[in-house]
Amino acid sequence: MINIIAAVGKNNELGKDNKLLWHLKGDLKFFKEKTNHQTIIMGRKTFESLPKLLPNRRHVVLSSSNSFPSEVVVYHNLENLLQNENEGFVIGGGMIYKLLLNYASNIYLTEIDKTYDADTYFPDFDKTLFAKEILKTCYDENEDTHYKHVLYKRR
Repeated sequence: MINIIAAVGKNNELGKDNKLLWHLKGDLKFFKEKTNHQTIIMGRKTFESLPKLLPNRRHVVLSSSNSFPSEVVVYHNLENLLQNENEGFVIGGGMIYKLLLNYASNIYLTEIDKTYDADTYFPDFDKTLFAKEILKTCYDENEDTHYKHVLYKRR
């Protein structure tokens, strides 16, 4: 089962200059809980933005490049990725979300109640195709913002 996990601002903002726009401890914890001992699927830029290989996860990258550590599984086209990877969490970036959105059974979105200056956005999707469940509502003092973890389950 392909899952998507992302945090977005009010206008579906994801990031700017290959960086996240916020630092929400509760969201990082949520991400870790969901992706621990799972396959994480991403594009090259998202991989390059990671501080290091994330522990307890299998890293899969969709990229035309070959310059990745040996621990990383690389696919050069979507068809090969879909033939070989039938479960995991898509963690970004914007283009990879757009490519895999139609294949996702579940979308875990952290919806942040704030707008940000961004250059990368989460793709629009037809929310009527999904059942929406609010998993948790949170407040972050450092960011002075409310956010919620939402699960969109494909109907």
